[in-house]
Amino acid sequence: MSVIIFYINSFSRMEGAGVYIFPTDTKYVGEMKDGIGSKYEAIWEEGKAVKGTYTFADGLVYKEREWKYCDGYDRRFYKEMLDGLKPAGRCQLTNKDPPTVIPEGCYDCGDGFYNPVTRVVKDYNNKFLRNADDDEHEWIVQKCRKGWDEVTGYKPKH
Repeated sequence: MSVIIFYINSFSRMEGAGVYIFPTDTKYVGEMKDGIGSKYEAIWEEGKAVKGTYTFADGLVYKEREWKYCDGYDRRFYKEMLDGLKPAGRCQLTNKDPPTVIPEGCYDCGDGFYNPVTRVVKDYNNKFLRNADDDEHEWIVQKCRKGWDEVTGYKPKH
C-alpha cells in the first residue's frame, strides 16, 4: 500500500512539499509541482531517483544529453517544431497559440501572472501562488512577457 502525504490539487495531482511512501517502503521526501500538467516519472532506489523522465505540460520530454530545444541555434517553440512555423508576418509569442492574455501592468512568469506593484504571483485562475523575492522580481521584469505594449528601438529626438 502507498502512503501519500501531499496536497492533492484540483487536477487530482500531488502538489507541494510532502512524503510519498511506495509499497516497497521506498520513500520520496520533497516537493512535487504538477498543477500545470508537467510530470516526473522515475525509478527510485533507497529514496533517490536513479532513472527518470521529466515531461513538460506540452508533451516535450527533457533530455539531459543531446537537448535540442532552445539551444541557441533553433529558437522555435516546441509547438512550432511539431506543427511548423506560421506564415511570414504572423508571429508566435509563446508555445501556447493564441497566447494567454496578460492583465495590464502584469507579467506572465510561466506558472501565472506577476504583479510588480504587489510583488505577488497568482496562477492563471487568479489564486495566490507566492510573494516574489528581490531576485525573482528582477528576473521576471527583465525576461518575462508583459501585458502592455512599449515602443522599443530607435526613437528620433524630435
